[in-house]
Amino acid sequence: MALIKSISGIRGTIGGRPSENLSPLDIVKFTAAFGSRILAQDARTRPGGNKIVIGRDGRISGEMVSQLVVSTLIGMGLDVIDLGLSTTPTVELAVVGEKAAGGIIITASHNPKEWNALKLLNSDGEFISAKEGAAILEKAERGDLSFAPVEKLGSYALNTTWLQKHIDAIVHHPLVDVQSIQQKHYKIVVDTINSTGALFLPPLLKALGVEEVILLNEEINGRFAHNPEPLPENLSGLSATVQKSKASLGIAVDPDVDRLCFVCEDGSMFGEEYTLVAVADYVLSKRPGNTVSNMSSTKALKEITLKHGGAYYPSAVGEVNVVNTMKAVNAVIGGEGNGGIIVPDLHYGRDALIGIGLFLSALSYHRNGIRSFRARYPDYFISKNKIELQRGIDVPAIFDKIKKKYKNHPVNTDDGLKIEFDSDWVHLRTSNTEPIIRIYAESNFETTANNIATRLMQDIKEFI
Repeated sequence: MALIKSISGIRGTIGGRPSENLSPLDIVKFTAAFGSRILAQDARTRPGGNKIVIGRDGRISGEMVSQLVVSTLIGMGLDVIDLGLSTTPTVELAVVGEKAAGGIIITASHNPKEWNALKLLNSDGEFISAKEGAAILEKAERGDLSFAPVEKLGSYALNTTWLQKHIDAIVHHPLVDVQSIQQKHYKIVVDTINSTGALFLPPLLKALGVEEVILLNEEINGRFAHNPEPLPENLSGLSATVQKSKASLGIAVDPDVDRLCFVCEDGSMFGEEYTLVAVADYVLSKRPGNTVSNMSSTKALKEITLKHGGAYYPSAVGEVNVVNTMKAVNAVIGGEGNGGIIVPDLHYGRDALIGIGLFLSALSYHRNGIRSFRARYPDYFISKNKIELQRGIDVPAIFDKIKKKYKNHPVNTDDGLKIEFDSDWVHLRTSNTEPIIRIYAESNFETTANNIATRLMQDIKEFI
């Protein structure tokens, strides 16, 4: 069991001893540290005043964690706007819409049911910066906390209007073509993995003009019917149902609805890396400009961007890094290869709901089905591997030796070490939460990608 503290918040397994797992004491401590940082800002200039927006996914522990978060914030003199069962992108939108000082999303994203987490947002509805995250962690560890007297306790308000507000924002987005989607008479199977996608996807698809929706794992009980990460090995049930029901396509989201992937009508995977590629291709055809994805994402996005006359920019891994790069280069679309779509004129956060609206719009312009649509894009292969490390290993020194060995190849050191080999690449980076090095390699051929990854793993072992 574990408690992982990072600059974007804390996550861990429920139960056990404080400071070793995500216990009630840890939840209160880190919530209070976040609240203290909000209150430390000058009240005359603080964006959002004392308002904090919270929301949670459908996890078993969600209500318990939410009650602790709410009571702690009220005890600090902060006013809570509770969205209840919600999604990560909906909370991000609501922070801005409610003109709040920040937000807390109670979700462990794709982690198994025993996990939960606090994800922290600033007044722009975006994940807090590394600097702010470090300050909150330090304050929590010091226990430098102060609560409000009884006359200055905060308030509580439940607000369930943001589901419809989010859907309305998507339906009215200028690049979402509801009429074109409606004319295709789609039949779609959706796996909502026993979480809040079951609340949001059916009304969204209805608003988009989808004719028939079949829901899988629709009971919101947090007892995930399968591993909740939307990877091919976890979506066999969705694939089988798409084929059996003769559906147009399948959709899978993760528990907090910020990741998105599709299944073709023959049960094959569209590929989560290509969710962003297909959406970007559509957006760029309507709105030329620049794109961003993290360094571990497929090169297909760069190729699509160049085809449309734009410039592609890689970022370090992590949503906050993608967002910062998108802002710096004024990107019109961006995201991550795990099915995370970021549409800046809606909000700067991964959002499966706007991803569905844009993807179905793009698909509706295609004469044939989704399998044929997928054939428009290349079949690159990414080999994903990792090496476990003994604690105390000098990883920068290892990377420096590898960099020297491959000095005749283009190298990027913004996030670990990325090396390009003609049209192939390999990316080495350490994990923020585990003593491992991740090794991702991409090539036109599976064998080549695996060989590149194997070669670099041998280099790492040699230099340890």
